Amino acid sequence: MKVPQMIAAEFRRLTATRMSVLALLALVAVPVLYGGLYLWANQDPYAKFPEVPVALVVEDRGTAATADEPARNIGDEVADGLIADGAFDWHRVSAGEAAAGLDDSSYDFAITIPADFSDALASIQTDAPRQAEILLSTNDANSYLAGTIGKQAVERIRTEIAEKVGREAASLLLDSIATIRGNLVEAADGAAQLADGAGSAVDGAGRLADGASALAGGTAQLADGSARLADGTSRLTDGSAQVASGADQVADGNEQLAASADRVGAAVGDATAALPRARDEIAAELAARGVDQATIDAALARLDPLGADIEAGNARVQEVVGQIDELAVGSRQVADGSADLATGARSAADGAARLADGAAQAADGAARLSAGVGTLQDGLGQLASGAGALRDGLADGVAQIPDSDQATRDAQAQTISDPIALETTEVAHADSYGAGLAPFFAALAGWIGIYALFLIVKPVSRRAVTALHSPLRVTLAGWLTPGVLGALQMAALYLVLAVTLGFQMSNPVATIGIMVLASATYAAIILALNVWFGSVGQFLGLVLMVLQLVTAGGTFPWQTLPAPLAALHQVLPMGYVVDALRQAMYGGDLARAGTDALVLVAWLAGALVLAAVGVTRMTHYRTLRDLQPSLIG
Repeated sequence: MKVPQMIAAEFRRLTATRMSVLALLALVAVPVLYGGLYLWANQDPYAKFPEVPVALVVEDRGTAATADEPARNIGDEVADGLIADGAFDWHRVSAGEAAAGLDDSSYDFAITIPADFSDALASIQTDAPRQAEILLSTNDANSYLAGTIGKQAVERIRTEIAEKVGREAASLLLDSIATIRGNLVEAADGAAQLADGAGSAVDGAGRLADGASALAGGTAQLADGSARLADGTSRLTDGSAQVASGADQVADGNEQLAASADRVGAAVGDATAALPRARDEIAAELAARGVDQATIDAALARLDPLGADIEAGNARVQEVVGQIDELAVGSRQVADGSADLATGARSAADGAARLADGAAQAADGAARLSAGVGTLQDGLGQLASGAGALRDGLADGVAQIPDSDQATRDAQAQTISDPIALETTEVAHADSYGAGLAPFFAALAGWIGIYALFLIVKPVSRRAVTALHSPLRVTLAGWLTPGVLGALQMAALYLVLAVTLGFQMSNPVATIGIMVLASATYAAIILALNVWFGSVGQFLGLVLMVLQLVTAGGTFPWQTLPAPLAALHQVLPMGYVVDALRQAMYGGDLARAGTDALVLVAWLAGALVLAAVGVTRMTHYRTLRDLQPSLIG
């Protein structure tokens, strides 16, 4: 009996009755049902998130209006944005309704924006900043992954709010910097004017120093002159006092002399006035004595010159008396003037003394002024130097602060709040979550399909073992029957993945080839287990499937496995099937897929060799185990 005949005989047995045909079809459909249904259910769960009910509780009180800012409720803004975005089926409810909904599974999770949310975000502009909080409430009794999704949603909300707050804070900062730049420009202009003014002040201080020096010299001379003046006026005071005293004495003497002169003048005047009467009396006396008129005339003629002399003398005396009177009046005036002079000299002496003191003080002050002006000149020089440095520093500061317009500042604020843009370069790409799981579940479905087939397919034909002495042909026949059925399973599963579910296959031929190779390898492994251990081998196939289920790295990277399981990943075939399918389906490295295929071929060949050795043992002798009924089925 040849290999095709043995395969045909096995197929006739499997299709002998309608029930056996139904059983065969059902088992062939196992990978399609398992892999297809699971991947259909998880084809793109992220697209269904808008149908996930989520409670949204907004307790934010908002911020109060100020002179600079209007009232604002960021919690309401966030809620409105979430509802408009539609990432989930948001339900804005009270805290009590959210808690009740979590308990009765009306909501998968709840997000609460607390009362101080806006105040906490606004605190970034105060000297006591604090973080705002968002509360996530989950109930793992409803769904563990719902809590995980909720954490991702809150993280996304947190990121968006942080970006928004960061953008607003950066915008405020940039606007403040622009304002500071404008003020610095004005300050730089003022510093330039200050530097120019300080330069002018230095020049003026130089001239002031010269003037102060001249003033100091002049006031020193004034002090010397006023001191000499004080001495002279002091001596003048003494002399004028003496003069006043002498003048007073002279006035007294002149007044006495004038009084005497007045008496003499009066006497001479009286005498002169009495002279005509005396002439007449003499003439009368002479006439009475009998003197003739001629003699009388002669005598009188001799007296007339004397009368003339007396009148002349009287006139002179009266003139002298008048002069003496004037002298007395004048000397008295001189005496009075001398007294006034003495008083004025004393006042002048006092004034000259005060002038001397003032001039000395002025000289002292002028000297200090000159010294102070020198210090001022030095200080103004330092001021000019400092003003120049300030002007240059402000100008440098202004040059270092960019002069940006509002649009540029808005763009800068956006970049500051979100400085990193993620640009993904994909060596290989899976279209969806379901496509990402497809290699793992296709590999697992292939094992399940072969395992199910061996529930009705005989590993080896006892008749062939008895009739033939060709272990290789018996082994090939026992392997090719499930291998062919497994190939049909993989073809049907491929059609479901590529057509029904619409997963993109970058390399369809390589994908189907790896799936068929994987199924054939699984068939060889389970065949060897059945040949060596019988029905126990079938159970070991189930155990081996469980081991590969956790070590294949189909969901999380295999590096996350515990060390013993990670070691099994490097050995067991399903991990290589998953890796090869990923490379073929996603457009990865086909050379790497070829290496994986070589590992599968090695497993296939080793399993067939091991099965052939077992069949060889069976052709030479039987054991008690061969005669015992199967423990399974």
